[in-house]
Amino acid sequence: HSYPVNSNNQTFHTDRPDLPECFQLSVLSWLPCIYLWAVCPIYLFYLQRNNRGYIMMSIVNRFKTVFGLALWIVCWADLFYTFHETQQGHSQPPIFFVTPLVLGMTMLLATFLIQFERLRGVQSSGVLFIFWFLSVLCAIVPFRSKILQSEVPDKLRFTTFYFYFSLVVCELILCCFNEKPPLFSNVVTDPNPCPESTAGFLSTITFWWFTSMAIKGYKVPLEAKDLWSLNQRDRSGVVVPKLLKEWEKEHAKAQSQAVYSKPLPATTNHIGGGGGEGGGESSPEEVEVLLAKQKGTPRQPSFLRALIKAFGPYFLIGSAYKLLQDVITFVNPQLLRMLISFTNQKDVPEWWGFALAFLMFFTAFLQTLILHQHFQYCFVTGMRLRTAIIGAIYRKALVITNAAKRSSTVGEIVNLMSVDAQRFMDLTTFLNMLWSAPLQIILALYFLWQNLGPSVLAGVAVMILLIPFNAVIAMKTRAYQVEQMQYKDSRIKLMNEILNGIKVLKLYAWENSFKDKVLAIRQKELNVLRKTAYLGALSTMAWTSAPFLVALTTFAVYVTVDENNILDAEKAFVSLSLFNILRFPLNMLPQVISSIVQASVSLKRIQDFLSHDELDPHSVDRKNAATDYSVTIVNGKFTWAKEDPPALHNINVMVPQGSLLAVVGHVGCGKSSLISALLGDMEKLEGDVSVRGSVAYVPQQAWIQNATVRDNILFGKPYNEQKYRCVLEACALTPDMQVLPGGDMTEIGEKGINLSGGQRQRVSLARALYSEADIYLLDDPLSAVDAHVAKHIFDNLIGPEGALKGKTRILVTHGISFLPQVDNIVVMVEGRVSEMGSYQQLLKENGAFAEFLRNYALEDIVEEDEATDDLIEEEELFPDDALSNHTDMVDNEPVINEAKRKFIRQISSVSADGENLRNRSVRKHGCSVRKHPDPSPEKMKKQPGMEKLIQAETAERGRVKMKVYLEYAKAVGPLLSVFICFLYGCQNAAAIGANIWLSKWTNDATRNETQKNVHMRVGVYAALGIAQGILVMISSFTLAMGNIGAARKLHLNLLENKLHTPQSFFDTTPIGRVINRFSKDIYVIDEALPSTVLMFLGTVFVSVSTMIVIVSSTPIFAVVIAPLTFIYIFVQRFYVATSRQLKRLESVSRSPIYSHFSETITGCSVIRAYSRHSAFVLMSDMKVDENQKSYYPGIVSNRWLGVRIEFIGNCIVLFAALFAVIGKDKLNPGLVGLSVSYALQVTMSLNWMVRMTSDLESNIVAVERVKEYSETKTEAPWEVEDKKPSSDWPVEGNVEFRDYSVRYREGLDLVLKNLTLSVKGGEKIGIVGRTGAGKSSMTLCLFRLLEAAGGEITIDEVKIADIGLHDLRSKLTIIPQEPVLFSGTLRMNLDPFERYSDEEVWKALEHSHLHKFVSSQSAKLELECSEGGENLSVGQRQLVCLARALLRKTRILILDEATAAIDLETDDLIQSTIRTQFEDCTVFTIAHRLNTIMDYTRVLVLDKGQIAEFDTPANLITKRGIFYNMAKDAGLAQ
Repeated sequence: HSYPVNSNNQTFHTDRPDLPECFQLSVLSWLPCIYLWAVCPIYLFYLQRNNRGYIMMSIVNRFKTVFGLALWIVCWADLFYTFHETQQGHSQPPIFFVTPLVLGMTMLLATFLIQFERLRGVQSSGVLFIFWFLSVLCAIVPFRSKILQSEVPDKLRFTTFYFYFSLVVCELILCCFNEKPPLFSNVVTDPNPCPESTAGFLSTITFWWFTSMAIKGYKVPLEAKDLWSLNQRDRSGVVVPKLLKEWEKEHAKAQSQAVYSKPLPATTNHIGGGGGEGGGESSPEEVEVLLAKQKGTPRQPSFLRALIKAFGPYFLIGSAYKLLQDVITFVNPQLLRMLISFTNQKDVPEWWGFALAFLMFFTAFLQTLILHQHFQYCFVTGMRLRTAIIGAIYRKALVITNAAKRSSTVGEIVNLMSVDAQRFMDLTTFLNMLWSAPLQIILALYFLWQNLGPSVLAGVAVMILLIPFNAVIAMKTRAYQVEQMQYKDSRIKLMNEILNGIKVLKLYAWENSFKDKVLAIRQKELNVLRKTAYLGALSTMAWTSAPFLVALTTFAVYVTVDENNILDAEKAFVSLSLFNILRFPLNMLPQVISSIVQASVSLKRIQDFLSHDELDPHSVDRKNAATDYSVTIVNGKFTWAKEDPPALHNINVMVPQGSLLAVVGHVGCGKSSLISALLGDMEKLEGDVSVRGSVAYVPQQAWIQNATVRDNILFGKPYNEQKYRCVLEACALTPDMQVLPGGDMTEIGEKGINLSGGQRQRVSLARALYSEADIYLLDDPLSAVDAHVAKHIFDNLIGPEGALKGKTRILVTHGISFLPQVDNIVVMVEGRVSEMGSYQQLLKENGAFAEFLRNYALEDIVEEDEATDDLIEEEELFPDDALSNHTDMVDNEPVINEAKRKFIRQISSVSADGENLRNRSVRKHGCSVRKHPDPSPEKMKKQPGMEKLIQAETAERGRVKMKVYLEYAKAVGPLLSVFICFLYGCQNAAAIGANIWLSKWTNDATRNETQKNVHMRVGVYAALGIAQGILVMISSFTLAMGNIGAARKLHLNLLENKLHTPQSFFDTTPIGRVINRFSKDIYVIDEALPSTVLMFLGTVFVSVSTMIVIVSSTPIFAVVIAPLTFIYIFVQRFYVATSRQLKRLESVSRSPIYSHFSETITGCSVIRAYSRHSAFVLMSDMKVDENQKSYYPGIVSNRWLGVRIEFIGNCIVLFAALFAVIGKDKLNPGLVGLSVSYALQVTMSLNWMVRMTSDLESNIVAVERVKEYSETKTEAPWEVEDKKPSSDWPVEGNVEFRDYSVRYREGLDLVLKNLTLSVKGGEKIGIVGRTGAGKSSMTLCLFRLLEAAGGEITIDEVKIADIGLHDLRSKLTIIPQEPVLFSGTLRMNLDPFERYSDEEVWKALEHSHLHKFVSSQSAKLELECSEGGENLSVGQRQLVCLARALLRKTRILILDEATAAIDLETDDLIQSTIRTQFEDCTVFTIAHRLNTIMDYTRVLVLDKGQIAEFDTPANLITKRGIFYNMAKDAGLAQ
């Protein structure tokens, strides 16, 4: 009975093929068994480790188990039957014993696995699915042969086999169903769980579970609430501690190696209340891990090793998939070879061809599934890496020392988070290419060698030559990119300044000069882009022509080396498909290497940051509870950084429980450092510090989060209505809350931008008061607020009768008036405590303190009086800080423009310096001018609309209109667009031509006429290919030129429009939004769009040409195109809609991570003081998770798309092969090779085509956004030719208002109502009135920043409404309230158009008292001003503005007096200069301090937009009207 294992003729050359029985019994039956036993140990180990809780027994599960046992019985029935036969004397070959035995054992194993998986909570098993699938596959062959048998020799085996087959099929079907989730799993509790966790095996490998989101995204644009929760295993709470644990081990290792050299000081890593407050998720261990202090300088611990240990194992699974996929890739060319040889032979049965076609399809499909699993693993690893790195950096940033913080700016640390973490994420996706690319290259070369012999080396040589060519291009491109980035940055910086100072540009009519500056930079930028485009065209050519050149050289060498070498279809097309496989790894390798280099730089930076020193949590002892003193410092010596000299030495301070201690001293004597030392923010060199109880801290520069006012005050404490009200009252915040648009729920911008300095400080105080701590550290909280507010706060909050009485308070202060009321005073001089005691004691001692008092007393006495005056009125009205912007908000000027906010910020910083204490008295006068009554009820009604001052930015939703594409084509140029498409058509025609020629050439082999025309064949093939290369280059170059032209046009229109836009637009649009158009959107149009368009056109044409080739070789294929295209478009629509919205959500949720981070860094001392450490870590984790929540579906959507599109591609392969088999008699092998090898390529380009469509859609939006801002309404023309005034106008300087009214914007009330007044040339007019009376509006009207609503203004008989804006504005001069300087030379700031000679400029500087300062600088007039003029003091900037005015020297001067930023000296200088230099000019002064205008010709008093009084100052005082009251308040009248 010996069977031959395989007999060829029985299988191949019959129409009814069959495999011999022995083969069926042995190999086929054992395959699934071998698989299961091999996988089992690994799988059991995995299940042992991952327990998800057990699943209840379900009906499906019972059936599975029963069927498994039945299978075992069936198999062993066979076995016993064989025993029975042996006893009967029919001895069977051993195979009949072995197979049933093995099968039976395997079935028992499978049954055991079914149950074990249930207990371990596996809902759907891949291992078993593959096992049943293999069993069914292997059983089909014997099943078929059993059916084909005419008579049945062996009844029992026949029956058992049928049983076996049907049971296995049932098991396979049951295996497709999912079990219920395990008991006690978190899936049940989650409101919107990710279906992936419960998806079955089939659903997981095809990503079917994502479909629900794709459908939802197609129906309505996705929103944040539609996103699934992140899988537990991807959340920060799981991922970050994992990395930190490994990093900690690395640290410990590094230290243990260092221990031999330096003994470690014993530090316990325990921190009080570490994880206590923030709620359970951030465990205390984690915080400790970071706080473990490293002493000594050991070798650096390796962050890379920590990453590999934490994320390596998961990543390796992906690598295993990749390995499998690489091997399967090479099966298809072999199948293609068999297919071509099959079409060559005449007598081969049809079924063999069909089997090949289906095998091709099956391997391609398997490859798709495996590849996308690999990608999924890689991307998820990348995502976790990013989460972990961001988390680690965030946690570290909270605990690094000040020295470490100084070594890297906030921007740099945020970069670590955004750029460097991103680089790691990008790298993980490619990392496997590092070993996979060489492997693929080696395999491909091996198969090619088999095919063509040594001539392959010629082709390989060409490939190797192309590598340095590509590398050089890449290097060059990178260099250009860096250069272009620099231009871009400088352009954005300039734009930023232009937009911030747009008002000043308009007032001075300087727009043109700045426009030229921007365009000059832009031109350089475009030149670099053009160079990059040349290189891009070259590299595109190399990339498209490479496979062709390789094929050409190889074939040419192969044919010419040896007469007998015949190029037939099999060789040619199999080689072509192998060359196509080669193309990808060869291109990827350089990229991977360069991104590894980048990542290694990032790695180094992150590692350095994570290795910084940390603050020692034990430098401040918080535990001792035995004393009466709540704060003690004994022999303290502190420094900010180890290498700096100590900032504080021998400090001895003891603060009794419940007392109020004031710390005074000159600027920079270490008052704030003392507070920092108590907080533990400084390095303690020697001594002991103990702080008993919890701490609340108010820093000198208030730290405000980007949250509501209420959240800022509560700071994580629960809300208690009554306590909250008391806190607001004590901090004098109640009136402010009424004025803010949303009350205490008003959202505060970052850095507290929409609060004035005083309000910020008071919110910070309120936070401290609300926290109910034991010890209050107050660092100069009163300097930013007005005198009377300061008094209120001291009395109600800090002082002996305030809300904090009984608590220990340490107050750093400059205000002397409060000192008599404190318990103790510490006087600091140069980092030492010079004396300490009560007010009376210190006065007696007559030391440093007494001298300090004498210096400041005079200033303060004035203040005291006024504060008491004020208190009398305080009952009915409560004036706010002089500078807060609400006074304006309440009144009819709802425009809080950016410049003003900037100004408020500058001022709060000026007064916070506390150097010019007399500012405060100055500011007091300012206040007395502006007593404003409570907002009247009708004004309150307008409030709700006010929040809408700044319109929300519209995010485009839904599909992009066709119109936008046409707009872009128009910008490129209509003719050029058509020409580009034509070129692409030609290049593809050339490519197809070359391949068709190749198939003709290979057909020579069948006709044996090869030798006759080898040269002609090679020549034409080469000509077509080279033509293609050249066309590619020309077309991509033309395209790039078109794109650059479009970019130039779009930017120019945008810039022109923005400079012509009226001021009201800038008042209602946040500058960031406009800058965004200039930076982000222009960048997209410059760089992202061109490459997207290039790829898009390329892939579209390739896909179309593939279809053409297949249809022309097998016309019947056209039938299949329609349904496949339909499915394709269907999938593509779903994908594009969903992925676009996911991208948007991802970018929206990304910025909060970084802004929260930079906020945390600036406020980390506050966070630590209130020990909100862990709460902030949790907040950051939540923000990262929020972001990953939209990123994860984004990754999966790409996988989902990939599997579906590649399935369509595989169908194309299948049909191309099938139709080739069917029409084999009519086709020659060349055509079959051509159409199938084209089909094998198509998958890639189909996949890319969808990606590119979606990229194109998201990038073209930039064109739309730029267009939108290039078409906003413009102001009047700059020059009106026929109405130009004469060059010496205005000669007299007479100004006349006739019945003039004006409003800020359509639909708002009038700001000025029917003004009529005339001013003679040379008069000096002072304009006064309380806030919102319309003083500033008058100046804006003269410059026509506001156009008249009625009436007119004439200057020297010329109506200003008729002439061009530049003609008007260049003839008036203004010294604006906020001095705005632009970055550039000082000379440029004075005279941007270079109209004046150097002498004139120097003369102007002399008159404006800047001469001395400028000549002392080495650069003289070329002195570089930094952005916003930061390197000049505020006073100097004001003088620069004066110098500008002196240079222009026009007949009419408008002076908008600065409120309080300016010191009295500068102010007097300006006033005297104006009196001398502008004697014969008409001067309008908007006065805040009356003493400046007491000697003016006339004073105009405005009230609510109308003229209240207009006369000489003396007359007005005798009239006893509004002006008299103001003068009396200011102490200028009795």
